[in-house]
Amino acid sequence: MADKDAKKGEAKTSAIAKTLNKVEERLDLGERSDSVAEGLANVAKASELLSSVWTLPPGQLLRFHHDTEVADLDGDSTPGFDGNKEDAERFIDISSSEIARYQRLMYANGVKGSRRRLLIVLQGMDASGKGGIVRHVFNQGDPMGMHYHGFGAPKGEELDHDYLWRVKRELPKNGWISIFDRSQYEDIVMPRIYRTYPEEVWRARYDEINRFESQLVADGCAIIKIFLVVSKEEQKRHFLSRLDDPTKYWKFDPSDLEARERWDDYMEAWQEVFVKTSTEQAPWYLVPADNRWYSRAVVSELLRNTLKNMNMIWPPLEVDADAMRRRLNDM
Repeated sequence: MADKDAKKGEAKTSAIAKTLNKVEERLDLGERSDSVAEGLANVAKASELLSSVWTLPPGQLLRFHHDTEVADLDGDSTPGFDGNKEDAERFIDISSSEIARYQRLMYANGVKGSRRRLLIVLQGMDASGKGGIVRHVFNQGDPMGMHYHGFGAPKGEELDHDYLWRVKRELPKNGWISIFDRSQYEDIVMPRIYRTYPEEVWRARYDEINRFESQLVADGCAIIKIFLVVSKEEQKRHFLSRLDDPTKYWKFDPSDLEARERWDDYMEAWQEVFVKTSTEQAPWYLVPADNRWYSRAVVSELLRNTLKNMNMIWPPLEVDADAMRRRLNDM
């Protein structure tokens, strides 16, 4: 039985590897295209082929539905992906290069006045892998056009303003991608659990945030909201590794254990967040995250498809090229 399972796994891995080979061939064809339009068409085809390694699209499979219970999700599962860690890492490497390509395209359009931009919200319990997502998925991106911000407890000037003030300051500019490590949703979850604000205050924020996000989308800002689902067992393993490894001491904070003690309270709070704020224009995706290679592959897939579906082209030249060449030759 074990031999049969091993052979089955090898066959699936081989199928994914063959698909990734075809993707690379298509991308190479895109690089050698005779025209910009043909090149973009080949890149789009390669992206579609890359998505075929999933048995079901993560955007469909992991999107929150009202019958989904976050507390019941298996953090160790890998829905929609039959490959192994090696397959996933190769997928991420190829996908990241395409994300970088689409990112440059969006940035170029932003320079020319397009209001297209992208906001990525990363949430999850401590040690769910939010930082690793940023490092691995965006490792080939151009820093010019990307903005990362981690939100902690409000302090200083932030306390003098409403809770969305600091969020608005970090939103992506035209053509940019902003990545939020935690977000405005902490301003619902934390007051609820620790009772720092009356219930009527934090409950009103559901509708406020929905209106805020709806306005962003209407203005050209796509939003991807991701909650990384890590199991208590996997979180414990990461916490222990931080205590055992001197290079990770800086990551450990005793407050993380207090949050762990309130695990059920957090799950209940986040469940209501998903029910109240997973909308058609800004849905939540609940991504199993015990296997970091899987969660990174999912985020890469969601991000690449979002950018691809913007159907952007390179901005046209706004001057007479021949006239500019003559001018340059005369200099």
